[in-house]
Amino acid sequence: MAVSKELLKLLACPRDKLPLMETSGFLYCSSGHKYPVVNGIPVLLIEELPQTHIAGERALAIAHGHNAAPPQFDLKENETDPFVSEVIAATNGILYQHLVGKLKAYPIPYLNLPAGQGKLFLEIGCNWGRWCIAAARLGYTVYGVDPSLLAVQAAQRVAKQLGVTAHYAVADGRALPFSNSTFDEVFSYSVLQHLSKENAGLVLSEVRVALKKGGHSLIQMPNGFGIRCLYHQIRRGFRQTRDFEVRYWTPWELRSVFEQRIGPSRFFVDGYFSLNPQISDLRFLPRRYRFIVRMSDALSKASTMVRPLQYVADSIYLSANRAS
Repeated sequence: MAVSKELLKLLACPRDKLPLMETSGFLYCSSGHKYPVVNGIPVLLIEELPQTHIAGERALAIAHGHNAAPPQFDLKENETDPFVSEVIAATNGILYQHLVGKLKAYPIPYLNLPAGQGKLFLEIGCNWGRWCIAAARLGYTVYGVDPSLLAVQAAQRVAKQLGVTAHYAVADGRALPFSNSTFDEVFSYSVLQHLSKENAGLVLSEVRVALKKGGHSLIQMPNGFGIRCLYHQIRRGFRQTRDFEVRYWTPWELRSVFEQRIGPSRFFVDGYFSLNPQISDLRFLPRRYRFIVRMSDALSKASTMVRPLQYVADSIYLSANRAS
């Protein structure tokens, strides 16, 4: 199965940003770099770049024939994807734990962006594609990348099932496989917080390169001063983070890094008491959790008028524009 023409048109070698050509199940650039295509999905991970998650290592093993490629399949109209059902708590947060293995519908969130009007949208760390679907429904032309081949396959299945057009690739945010100055909007949610601050900085630098001049990025991050964020830091004794644990930043640290790596930045509240639940998902949550999410939403709205509330939010958005 070949890579879609729409995706191939924008792809570039993640090592040197040269255009890619497809031949015999591989993508090549003129420098000789070679990337496998698995069931129509390009795997554009760089072997010499240490993977930040085991899913990337598994994708490379499949792409190079060391493990069998999982078959693709179509979902029935009223069926929910089994991969999504199993990872729903990992992607959406612990308040969704009761849905694992029992998911009956997809929790598609509200995306805090204006109407897309066909603008090019990239999500870094898309997993099964919930934010890509939200962006497509807002009118964006959508592309998503994730280091997990299994997640990208699920994203393709769900998009097709829901009648949404979205283009996906297996790739690393630290080495994005797109031509320079391609996207109008770059988005990421609950992803960079799991990377070391050095690796997160590399992703932000790639975001700037991927954005058009004047392009915009919106990236969710944890706030180290958030009430629940402080609780988690205290529980682990403020020790050094490891593996895929959440890294906590101060709002000033985040704004400084985003301005240095991307351009003029500001932050605003996403939520309180957790890093993931969305007010649009209330119907998916047990009654005991709905109060928490409603309180988070009320405080988020209040924070636009009572500025000190912003500094104790657990989840914040960093909005940054590429100036040049």
